[in-house]
Amino acid sequence: MNRRYSISALFIFTLLFVQLTSTYAFGEASPEETREILQKSLSIVEIDHEIERIAVRQKELDLQQQELQIQLKEQEEQIHIQQDRAGAVVRSYYTGERDNLLMTVLGARSLKDLFILYDYYQIIIGRDQAVLNKYQDRYQSIQETSAKISQTTAELDELKSNLESQRERVVALQKEVDGQVSASGNPAAIQKLMDELTIYWENVGIHEVKRYFRALATAMQNLPEFIQEQNGGISTTGTAYTIQIGQDDLNQFLREQNPIFEDFAFQFDEDRITASGQRDQLQLSIEGHYTVENEPQNSIRFHVDKLVFNQLELPDTTRRMLEKEFDLGFYPQKILSFVKATDVSTSKGVLEVKLAISF
Repeated sequence: MNRRYSISALFIFTLLFVQLTSTYAFGEASPEETREILQKSLSIVEIDHEIERIAVRQKELDLQQQELQIQLKEQEEQIHIQQDRAGAVVRSYYTGERDNLLMTVLGARSLKDLFILYDYYQIIIGRDQAVLNKYQDRYQSIQETSAKISQTTAELDELKSNLESQRERVVALQKEVDGQVSASGNPAAIQKLMDELTIYWENVGIHEVKRYFRALATAMQNLPEFIQEQNGGISTTGTAYTIQIGQDDLNQFLREQNPIFEDFAFQFDEDRITASGQRDQLQLSIEGHYTVENEPQNSIRFHVDKLVFNQLELPDTTRRMLEKEFDLGFYPQKILSFVKATDVSTSKGVLEVKLAISF
């Protein structure tokens, strides 16, 4: 990141914003109206990126489905061959041919002949089993491939619907922004501010947001060890365990993990978690909640309900993207391997996790 560019972009953006908001008395867009336009403009940029991500994923799934269809065709051709062989084996047992072979072995005239015939019998029976096993493997492969194709088709259908929905959102937002810019009294200045915001966000803003999320995700990997070291962090009643984390303890832990959290703090409230901070004129606020998840493994998963950058709220597409890219949850089984989380809640200043023995 070019720091000189970052500073100059921030300066231009701030200067333009001040100029626009200071002209409110002269009948132009109010600070709140300007902020609303910028927020919608930023949402358009981010939803456009989501559309790009969907399009890329759609191409990947299209290729994957084509490959699966080729695999399925090859597997169907192979199973026809195996089916004929397996059918011949089954018929031989049904018609008693293998019984006759066994009787031949048992009717051997000498011990030497018995061993020779028995070896042949074992070879034949072994080949029969190999044929049946191969048929079973081919059949299972076809079932698995068909299931993957169905799953891919469903995901493609969902992506198609999502893509259409996001495109409609962009069109609607763009129409609103165009109308508000035209009515602002200073369209050129507003447009200049939107352009500078887009440049600043894509070259500085999103990278700063990801920097905080990356630092949080890294710190959360060490949270189980921190909890184990805390006196009274884990309590037990019979077969039930409880983990309690105070917000002050968590903030201290984060600052020990990374100096980026010196100006960034978590706050626990009733069923709500907020994290906010400011550094070098960059403001970030995250609001969310924890839930217990059991797939793909038992965990306490953090969900971002609201994300505000420099007083501009980012859209749900950005929140989902960050949730997917950065794991802000933690895994109780890294603290106690024989338990699983059953409930999580927050109250004033405290995060509490209920655990039960996992059988």
